Amino acid sequence: MRRMTLAASALLLAAAGPATDYPVVRPGVAMRFPADHGAHPAYRTEWWYVTGRLRTKAGRDLGFQITFFRTRPRTDPANPSRFAPGQVLFAHAALSDPAVGHLLHGERAARAGFRLAQARVGDTNVAIRDWHIVRGTDGRYRTTVTTPDFTLSLVLNPTQPPLLQGEAGYSRKGPKPGQASHYYSVPHLAVSGRLTRAGTSEVVTGQAWLDREWSSDYLGGTAVGWDWTGLNLDDGAALMAFRIRGRDGRAIWAGGSLRRADGQVVRFAPGDVRFVPRRLWRSPRTGARYPVAQTVQIRLPEGVRSWALEPLFADQELDARRSGMPVYWEGAVRTRGGSGYLELTGYAGSLRM
Repeated sequence: MRRMTLAASALLLAAAGPATDYPVVRPGVAMRFPADHGAHPAYRTEWWYVTGRLRTKAGRDLGFQITFFRTRPRTDPANPSRFAPGQVLFAHAALSDPAVGHLLHGERAARAGFRLAQARVGDTNVAIRDWHIVRGTDGRYRTTVTTPDFTLSLVLNPTQPPLLQGEAGYSRKGPKPGQASHYYSVPHLAVSGRLTRAGTSEVVTGQAWLDREWSSDYLGGTAVGWDWTGLNLDDGAALMAFRIRGRDGRAIWAGGSLRRADGQVVRFAPGDVRFVPRRLWRSPRTGARYPVAQTVQIRLPEGVRSWALEPLFADQELDARRSGMPVYWEGAVRTRGGSGYLELTGYAGSLRM
């Protein structure tokens, strides 16, 4: 939903006004591949969201995030100017290294066109200058990002088919049917490539999770943010769970799915999902208090099952205020029998989407 931090898009989306002339997300729209790997430019916002774990040859465990956002600002369609921002793209990249103790990250932003940025229709090919995610004819995703602190050049190889979230890809985010997204995930991506820091390049391998969502109305008027997790489980199963929080901290909506190791999928109703905070961490930069250690409780047909999420380290806050973007916590986590990411938005200020 990536699970959207929408950190990058939130400011433009807030300024865009009501979503009355954007397409409404509705149930019953069948996913089509490879077309739905590509962009959906009529919708208000969209993202390609990769999170995962890396291991170096020396056996060090790292986390990484590479995210591209596309947003369609409200503009006058009669404006003939080539400079009218019909589509704007943002991107975030972050590296979680316990030896550093805080996120290393970078950002990109550009309007589409002028050979600066693109989000192509038909298959995944999204880029901002020298950053990109491209899906090849072999089905593998290739991505490269370069920040002042690191460069990642990775190949992401799907080992499982896409997991359609919600009702065949229609994922509710609130009590109104239009508060929804078209949403699918690709868990258990096999990762290989190189990480370069301080002029030294090393081979890395790992496992990742890709979230794809597009929407025109993501958060209702009383929602301030969400908690989300995507877990690659060691037996081949995949778990995604989220809750949308209101101003009082309570869940307005919740959902997710579990694809078991045998391929059976269990969809979660709002009452099936609970996030139970176990430990808070206070950011020394923003003062936000994040529940970085949580237990996710899921009601399954066989009974309630819990996954205790423990962060790789506490300070995985992405503070992008210098570039005019919001603040959120996006961190690598471990759990018994698996690993993944936890995303916490709206704790340093309400998101408007």
